[in-house]
Amino acid sequence: MNLTSAPTPAASKAAYLRTLPAIRERCSRVFEIAKAGGLEYFEYHPEEEDKVVEYCGNIITRDFGTNYSSIPPHGRWRHLDAGRSRVEPMMAKWNVDLKEKARRIVDVFVVSVLLDAGAGNAWAYKEPDSGESFNRSEGLGVASINMFEQGFFSGDASQPFQVDAVGLAGVTSEKAATAMQVSESNPMVGIDGRAALLTRLSNALKSSPEYFGESARPGNIVDFLEKNSKLVGEQRVVPVAALWSAFIEGLNAIWPPSRTKLGGVSLGDVWPCGVLAKQAKEEGDDLVPFHKLTGWMSYSVIEPIEKILGWKFEGIEDMTGLPEYRNGGLLLDLGVLTLKPGLLETDAKSGLPKVTPSHPAVVEWRAMTIIMLDRIADGLRKKFGANLSLAQVLESATWKGGREIAKEKRPETCGPPLEIESDGTVF
Repeated sequence: MNLTSAPTPAASKAAYLRTLPAIRERCSRVFEIAKAGGLEYFEYHPEEEDKVVEYCGNIITRDFGTNYSSIPPHGRWRHLDAGRSRVEPMMAKWNVDLKEKARRIVDVFVVSVLLDAGAGNAWAYKEPDSGESFNRSEGLGVASINMFEQGFFSGDASQPFQVDAVGLAGVTSEKAATAMQVSESNPMVGIDGRAALLTRLSNALKSSPEYFGESARPGNIVDFLEKNSKLVGEQRVVPVAALWSAFIEGLNAIWPPSRTKLGGVSLGDVWPCGVLAKQAKEEGDDLVPFHKLTGWMSYSVIEPIEKILGWKFEGIEDMTGLPEYRNGGLLLDLGVLTLKPGLLETDAKSGLPKVTPSHPAVVEWRAMTIIMLDRIADGLRKKFGANLSLAQVLESATWKGGREIAKEKRPETCGPPLEIESDGTVF
C-alpha cells in the first residue's frame, strides 16, 4: 500500500513558483495586461523601446566596439575587481587543487551576493590597501572580498579563505558595521538586515548537507553539481536547473519569515500582484516570482566554475534578467514605463515617489522589467547581428545603462527614479 499522499494543489503551485520557467511565465501575464493598458500603477509605452535599444547600443559600441565576444557576463566578479584585479591575485596565493579553488571562490561570491542589496546613496567603503573609495555594488563587493581575506566569514582560524556556518553564526550587526565601515557619518541602508541574512545563511548551510556538505560551506555546491552532471566526451556538462534547485531549496531558510507563503512553504522573492489577483481562479494565481538574488547568485557562480574547472552549464537560456533598480530604472528614465500620477507618496527630501520593496507598484515594475530585458536583448541582437547572451546584455548595456541614465538625471545622488526603502535583503 502506498502511504505517500499526493501534494496539495497549493504545495504543487508553491513548487512551481520556485522554478526558473515560472518567472517568465508569470511576468508575461503581467506584460499582457500592460499591453492592454490594464496595469494599476504604470502606463506602458512600447513606442519608446527603440530609444532604450539605441541608448544601450551606444554604450556597447563605446565600450566594446564590435568586439562583442569580449563582453563579460554579468556577475559579482566585476564588482569584486572594481578598480583593479583582486580575485585572480587572491587565487594565485592558494596552493590548493582546482576544485578547492572553485569552492573558495563560490564561498566568497555567494556571501558577497547576499550582501549586495542596495546600500543607499550615502555609504562608501575606503579600501585599506589602496586608499580608494567605492560605493554601491562595487563598495559592497570590495568590502566583502576584503572581509573574506581577513577570515571574517570563517569559523576556522587556521583557514581564513572560506565561508562556513560556524563563522557566519558569529556575525552581528555591530561586527558587520565595523567591517563595512558603517558609522553615523557613513550610513548604510539595511545593515541589520544584512547581518540577519548571514545568520540565516549559517542555519541554511547546516540544515542542507546534501548541497553544502558536512563542513556547511556554500562552495561545497561544487561537489553537488559534479554528482548531478554528465560527461559529454571529456566535457563536464552541468544543468542550470541543478544549480537553481540547490540555491532555491538549500537556501530557502535565509528568507525573512514575513515573506509570502503558499502551501506552508516560504517562497522567498515572490509577491502578490494586484492585476493578477483580478484574474485569479485558485490560490497562488496572483503571485509573481522574481528570485532576483538567486538569479544574481547563479550568474555569479556559473562564471568562476566554468572558468576554473572548465565545466559547461546547459540551460542558461532559462535564466532571466534581474528585476532590480538599475535595469528597472532604465525603463522609467527613458519613458518605456511611466507612473500614473497621484498614486504614490512622494519622499519629502528627494521629491521622488517613495516605495517599499513589497509595494504592489514595485511588483508591477519588476515584472515588466523581466520581460523588457528580454525584448531589449532581442533588439540589441538584431541591431548588431550578434548572438549576445542575456548575461552580456545585462553587463554591458542595461545595468550599466540604468546607472548612467540615473547619473544624468539625478547627479546629486545617482539613485534610482523611485525612492526604495530597502531592508538589506531585496534590491
